[in-house]
Formats: sequence, structure tokens, C-alpha cells
Amino acid sequence: MKLVTWNTQWCKGLDGLVSPQRIVDAARKLADFDVLCLQEIAVNYPSLTGDSPLDQSHAIASLLPGFEVVFGAAIDERPTGIPQQFGTLIASRLPILQVQKLMLPSPCETGASHPWMPRVCTVCTIAAPWGPVRVMTTHLEYHSPYQRLAQAKALRHWHEQSCAQALNDQPTLSDTAGTPYQTKPHTLDAILCGDFNFESDSDEYHCLTDPTKAHAMSDSWTIAQSDQPHPPTFRLFDDTYGPDAVSCDFIFVSESLSSRVQAVAVDTLTQASDHQPVLITLRAM
Repeated sequence: MKLVTWNTQWCKGLDGLVSPQRIVDAARKLADFDVLCLQEIAVNYPSLTGDSPLDQSHAIASLLPGFEVVFGAAIDERPTGIPQQFGTLIASRLPILQVQKLMLPSPCETGASHPWMPRVCTVCTIAAPWGPVRVMTTHLEYHSPYQRLAQAKALRHWHEQSCAQALNDQPTLSDTAGTPYQTKPHTLDAILCGDFNFESDSDEYHCLTDPTKAHAMSDSWTIAQSDQPHPPTFRLFDDTYGPDAVSCDFIFVSESLSSRVQAVAVDTLTQASDHQPVLITLRAM
């Protein structure tokens, strides 16, 4: 199974051109992916998308025949009466068994003057060749380490809760079939990917990968390329947000998936966004 994650900057390349088509083409050039996870997808923001399609979620779905596309809006507002949405997207050609959308905390900071927006984690449990896998994609707070750590803790807690549900045998009653209480596709297998806006030496990274916690998650790069530093995924070609290239786009995997990690790669050449896409290949065994 191949999964690509990418912060698309609303599909805006470093040349200023906004093109969902170019994003999909570049992702396909990286891999014949089964799952595509995108961050910063815009709906009805003409000041961002210009003359390109206003509904990027719909545009991407039209470019991926045979895929089911799920869009999770972190922002869903109507300042002029027209819905404006901004969030994360999962496209899968493998069957999607369940969809969940987790709004992440953004605790108020007294006296803070930085810009702010809500954050979401979009979750699809998909039918991988070996069984259900919970795919989670997110884009954490950029300006506030305080809020970002709270979001990392929430993701950690939600992952632990989901694993506990998978281990807790729920009674299957015939009269719940076809109702909201029907059996759920709980699983220990999980992938958490996206733009985390932190680096590997941060408290937030440690929060998600702490091996002393139950149901620990691991940075897939350190599994596949333990002797190599993370390649940069942000500010590689553009110093608008800082002078040094950093790695802040990760793919974390649950303990149960660690042995399936076959390869992880970063496309360090494309300039179709201000971030670089990351690919993971999981073996079916």
C-alpha cells in the first residue's frame, strides 16, 4: 500500500500558479498511490485560488476517478453568505469503511497577538490488503507552540482511545445491523500524517512518539532510514517563512504497522507547493 501526504498551500506553486491538476500530477509522478492525503485545501476563497476552481475538493475528486474523496473542513464559515471552507482531504482507491472528523483544541493564550484558525484531523478507516487501517491527516497550528502541543496531546489521546476500543470486544447484536450501533471497524493499525509545524527535536514530536506511552507511534522515516537525517520538507526553495529548510511533514505509524514499513521517501525536487510531498510504502506481507 502506498500513501502520499502533502501540504499543497491551496495548490499554489512557488511560481504563483494555483493548479489542483499539477498537484495530482506531481503526486502521481512520485508514486502510483493508493491513498492521497492533502492539507490546505480551499473551497470558495477566490483571493487564494484566483482563476482556478473555487472548490478544490471537488476539483481533486474529478481528477481521481476510481477514488473516494473525503474533505474535512477545519474552517466552515459564511461571512458573505457563501460557504468558505479550508481543511484536509483524504482520497482513497481502497474501500473506505468509516469517516471521522476530529476538531483539535486551540486553547486561548492570554495576551497572544498571533493569527489563529481552527484545526482538524480528518480520519478514514480504509480496507488495506491485510485489514482495516485508520488513516489520519492533519495540519497543526503554525504560530503558537502552546496550541500546537495541545493538539499533539489530543491526537495522542485519541489514538490511545481508538486502540483501546479495538482491544475491547464489543457485543455484536443482530438487531443493531443497519443502525448507528452496528459493528465498527476498530483497528490497532494507524497512520498519522500531515504538516505538523514542528521538528523532530520538539516537545510535540516527543509527545506523539514517546515509547513509554501505551500504543506508541513511530516516525516512519526513522524506521525505514534510521541512518539518515530527515530530508527537508519546508522552506527548501522559498525563505518567506524563514531562512533555513526544515522537516515538519511526517508520517507516523502505530506499533502494529512498524514491521510493514518498506520505504519512505521525500520528493525534494517539486516546486508545485511550498512543502514537499512524503511517500510511505507498506508491505502487505
